[in-house]
Amino acid sequence: MKYALIGCGRISPNHIAAAQYNHLEIVAICDIVEHNTKDKILKFKLPKSVKCYTDYREMLKKEKPELVAIATESGKHAQIALDCMALGHAHIIIEKPIALSLEDADKIIAMSEKIGVKVCACHQNRFNKSIQKIREAIEMERFGKMLHGTAHIRWARDYEYYSRAKWRGTWEQDGGALMNQCIHNIDLLRWMMGDEIESVVGMTDRLKHDYIEAEDLGIALIKFKNGSYGIVEGTTNVYPKNLEETLYLFGEKGTVKAGGTSVNIIEEWSFTDMLDDPDEVKRQFHENPPNVYGYGHAPLYEDVIQAINEDRKPYIDAEAGKRALELVLAIYKSAAEKNIIQLPLDKCASMDFKGRF
Repeated sequence: MKYALIGCGRISPNHIAAAQYNHLEIVAICDIVEHNTKDKILKFKLPKSVKCYTDYREMLKKEKPELVAIATESGKHAQIALDCMALGHAHIIIEKPIALSLEDADKIIAMSEKIGVKVCACHQNRFNKSIQKIREAIEMERFGKMLHGTAHIRWARDYEYYSRAKWRGTWEQDGGALMNQCIHNIDLLRWMMGDEIESVVGMTDRLKHDYIEAEDLGIALIKFKNGSYGIVEGTTNVYPKNLEETLYLFGEKGTVKAGGTSVNIIEEWSFTDMLDDPDEVKRQFHENPPNVYGYGHAPLYEDVIQAINEDRKPYIDAEAGKRALELVLAIYKSAAEKNIIQLPLDKCASMDFKGRF
């Protein structure tokens, strides 16, 4: 399967490694900064047949890749995705967030359905061993009635991080801590707690990073339609380095905690049914990745390839990407309007909050 990557920045090594692991034919990589593509060619010892481009539209027309991954700044995801479908009828993997507006997310979904291509939202933490085990318990209804769940993302991002890429922390191209760093765990919380949300109350602030436009702290309360509740706490203000990313789930018959730097470790596993040994579960479903990106890209790619070959939706489809985006935007909207926000949202975009701080 012919594969191309658009965007060769911070997350691109995970995509190239996943493509190699799954034996995709890498035909081209693209970045507006030529050095970034040359660097990846050398780092991954890519064959001479791999072409380097600075214009993705030219790449699509000349190389005609069957599968394209989009790993540019967030604000460009939607237009590039639409172009990949319109110009090349390519299947797509889109790094999170799928878009920065609900309108753009809807356009991606509509076009993919119209022309019959697969779109995957890259929320790779769903493929963590720990998360897959927890999801299995959800689907077996081992928790009984879900009561509440919490997502905590306590990370550190400094001036050097933001200065390396001027788009970071801007409303037009990124958003703040919730949209960039925290959306993975926000996605997991929504997915595990039943997906359907009734209302959201949020507060956001910029307490430390006065050189960015968006928030570095976000806190939210969520009421799900099944009667359960959710809490989100996300920040990039932790001193001096990333502390943890944790997901707690509380049901009438079970309690689970996934922790570590990126929910790769099961730290609590208690169920009334006693179907498995908690210590064995903690041992077996434990990963120690080198960074917060984890090991999820390779299995995500494997699933997308299978989805294309079997003509089914990817495990994490565009609708899933839209739901994660919608929840972040609902928190932003609640914080800005100082109001309870009812879901589903109709129209909302990160740019609606420009000038907020």
